[in-house]
Amino acid sequence: MIAPAGSNRAFHPDAEVAVAKAAKTGNHLQILSTVATTSIEDAIAARGAPVWFQLYTTQRWEVGEALAKRAERAGAPVIAVTLDVRSSAKWETFVRLRRTDTRECGSCHGLNDYLSRKPNFADINLGGVGGTAVTNITWDTIKRLRDTVKTKLVLKGILTSEDTKLAAEAGIDAVIVSNHGGRVEDGVSATIEVLPEIIAAAGGMPVLIDSGFRRGSDIVKALAIGAKAVCIGRPYLWGLGAFGQPGVERVLTILRAETRAAMAQIGAPSLKDLKPEMVKRV
Repeated sequence: MIAPAGSNRAFHPDAEVAVAKAAKTGNHLQILSTVATTSIEDAIAARGAPVWFQLYTTQRWEVGEALAKRAERAGAPVIAVTLDVRSSAKWETFVRLRRTDTRECGSCHGLNDYLSRKPNFADINLGGVGGTAVTNITWDTIKRLRDTVKTKLVLKGILTSEDTKLAAEAGIDAVIVSNHGGRVEDGVSATIEVLPEIIAAAGGMPVLIDSGFRRGSDIVKALAIGAKAVCIGRPYLWGLGAFGQPGVERVLTILRAETRAAMAQIGAPSLKDLKPEMVKRV
């Protein structure tokens, strides 16, 4: 799957539309970011099939609710709520270089009108909300959202068996094991390390995973342990920045080829033949 990443236009002018078209070519699922530079409607049109919607609930319930309902109306079958941006991150490089960068950079992170420039927020009253950090999200918020939309609801940012069990109890349809690619906190567990305990706690609830997957062999390890899907982030952005849609297609082609090669090497002719015993932790 293609993981959500904001502000794709910072990498290429075709932005998330190019990514959606590449997803269509390779028949990959795609999760669109709340702060994408393409609307959920345009992404679905470009892919020619439903796109999942990643949701930052924001500090105001009304904003998160409006975003979720917009995604639902557009045809998104799944809303993936991000849980792990609980405070503003300390980005030393951004702070240091921003002082010397004189380019117009209105679509990038950190400016006061950041959210109002994003298409998914069109016609939504932000009421002073200026960023994606969500300090007030609780299990009651999740249950309220579960009762508000008819789409499937996925929680993104799960790293513990305890939260996995609570998600199942709350009627969540799946979880995504994620540390936000290490972008928010760099001292948390690697997702592949906690994947076994989360699958054990899920009780049959589907478990997806992202953060740090760079090779087909990485994908095979996660699938063998029990993940239902692996979400790719930075690699497709590298392809987008270099060559636009063809670059994204090429990255996904390479990953598929590497995945098949790794499966052949360990004697797994199909995905159903991947077993946890094929992954040895040392």
